[in-house]
Amino acid sequence: MKDPNNTRNTAPRRGSPLWIYFVVVILLGVAACATAFSGLSGADLDALAGAPVFWILGCFIVYGELRPIITPGSRENNGATTSTTFSFAALLYAGLPIAAALQVIAVITCGILRGRSAHRIAFNAAQYTLSLAAAQLVLAVFGALATPTALWVPDGGDLPAIALAGAVYFACNHTLVGSAVALHERISLAKALRVDLGYQVLVHLALLGLAPLMVVAMDRSALFVPLIVLPFIAVYLNASVSVRREHQALHDGLTGLPNRKLLIVRTEEALAEARGGGKRAPRSAVGRPRRRRSEPQHDRAGLFLLDLDRFKEVNDTLGHPTGDRLLQLVAHRLTHSVRPGDLVARLGGDEFAVLLPSVRDEAAAREVAARLRAALSEPVRLDGMSFELEGSVGIALFPDHAPDFELLLQRADVAMYNAKEARTGVEIYSPAKDRNSPARLSMLGDLRRAIDRSELELFYQPKISLRDGQLVGMEALLRWRHPDKGVLEPEAFLSVAEQTYLMRSITHHVVQAALTQAAAWWREDLTVQVAVNASGRDLLDTGLTETIEEGLLARGLPAAALQLEITERILMNEPAYASDTVSALADLGIPLSLDDFGTGYSSLVRLKRLPVEEIKIDASFVGRLTESTDDAVIVRSIVDLVRTLGLRSVAEGVEDPATARMLREMGCDAAQGWHFGRPMDAETATDWLRSSALPSAVRP
Repeated sequence: MKDPNNTRNTAPRRGSPLWIYFVVVILLGVAACATAFSGLSGADLDALAGAPVFWILGCFIVYGELRPIITPGSRENNGATTSTTFSFAALLYAGLPIAAALQVIAVITCGILRGRSAHRIAFNAAQYTLSLAAAQLVLAVFGALATPTALWVPDGGDLPAIALAGAVYFACNHTLVGSAVALHERISLAKALRVDLGYQVLVHLALLGLAPLMVVAMDRSALFVPLIVLPFIAVYLNASVSVRREHQALHDGLTGLPNRKLLIVRTEEALAEARGGGKRAPRSAVGRPRRRRSEPQHDRAGLFLLDLDRFKEVNDTLGHPTGDRLLQLVAHRLTHSVRPGDLVARLGGDEFAVLLPSVRDEAAAREVAARLRAALSEPVRLDGMSFELEGSVGIALFPDHAPDFELLLQRADVAMYNAKEARTGVEIYSPAKDRNSPARLSMLGDLRRAIDRSELELFYQPKISLRDGQLVGMEALLRWRHPDKGVLEPEAFLSVAEQTYLMRSITHHVVQAALTQAAAWWREDLTVQVAVNASGRDLLDTGLTETIEEGLLARGLPAAALQLEITERILMNEPAYASDTVSALADLGIPLSLDDFGTGYSSLVRLKRLPVEEIKIDASFVGRLTESTDDAVIVRSIVDLVRTLGLRSVAEGVEDPATARMLREMGCDAAQGWHFGRPMDAETATDWLRSSALPSAVRP
């Protein structure tokens, strides 16, 4: 499972600590090889060429290097290799020159086949050579110096020497690799060495422990060697299946990036590290530490939320396969624009998250965000077309803005939404721009659980034609059956969700539930059009159109079975982004309704260009229709305007016969409100439709 976003193939900057470390290790490895090979004689080479066991051993070392035992959670094939058993056996049986030569050949072969960079291949070859040389020194102390002409077959009394040599081999190998990882990811050496230490010790104990048995088998007959390999194959196949399943559970299938599950794990690890990383107190002029507050000091960690702007245009213009290729390219660019050790994850659609386990301050976080946006903005050429991408980034820092993952993600989401709203590209979370109070944040947690527990429910209210009493449709109204607070209306919780990533989940739930109910009614020949409200957040979601289209196809419903209600304020506040989604929905054939008309100050030019078929007059005007002459004039003007534009007018909040009569006299087409029917749950609404036997304006 090669990681397409791996950055370890990127050559270190010349003169950097990692570059210096690589040069030193490679030079030491070359020196160790030269010293070992200088001791080979012509007789040794003749013995090597004439012994089939060494050729067989070499093949297994190459194969073992190509098939590592992958560490659970590893992002690439860099686990312990089964070649360890064979190369250590070669060291015991024939000495360092043979073992080092076979291992170097295997590393070079594996590196070329896997497309690794030259500096990685050279480092790995040197790393193994130095580890084998260290083990050879231990064996030399015990007098066990094997050569191709003087083979060494250990007995029971040699096991302590072999155990010590194996321990030195593991310690040297693990330290060399851990130091490279620490310098590459800019973490402490101790932290790099601790990662999977127990697992690595256990695996190497098994691999190195089999080496003496391999030597005994080789000494008896070369034919015994393949028999020992069979258990390796069985273990490798079982481990591969397990690792593949784990990788699929923790990574995005399209881009290969970590998914939300792995992001949570890595973020919690980073926060735990930051909490424990107290900073040293600054010293005063006389060299004594200044006294600080007694509360602990913290390192900072950062969580970014990045959403691509106008990504829908790519899918609409070039198709989803091209859009998928573009997402893969975006994943590659993002991964190569952050520091080693930072994590880029895909949360879904065109939304990505970036974790900075360590960040100095807000200015440093902004620099990283600017680098990400700069990488995205580089021209892309796909299918003969060249275009540019942009992204909006929201930033939240620990512990400045939130103490845990969920709150960090929520506040990064708020900042990202503010970046889209203000067209600034990058925003850091600001409490002044967050309309969420502590009580509402608590509700956000409850709401997140409500989605999982299916506590959100749709109620339905009829829309009736004022001319003939015909049923125009049913509006789906969201309700939350809160376990403690009872049934809550949208005003109590949607304002919280609209600023967060939860809005997408809620919208998906509402669309699917509305389509499911519509399909049930249509199967009973109750051809009812169901209207669903869309928020501003929904119209910024490039996947809304796709979600609706897939839902209609899955249930065999025509586009006319669903109506989308869009508030006038959204189109005024988000003219560019919202209009794109509105146009896509109209192209799909979804009937659109402009809700709360009269409160958003739409211009007549914009109203004329909107692909809507219905205008809903806000209840604030309708409710005072019989009492206020001014409101009556406003409503009559709206009705006349809507008729002139060839659209249907619907009055909201009709609660008495007098209001309904006045609207009918004004020429209003339809109305809804308690006078015609209160919001009903799905079962009650179904019974009402059956008993009322109202004709429907929607036909299949």
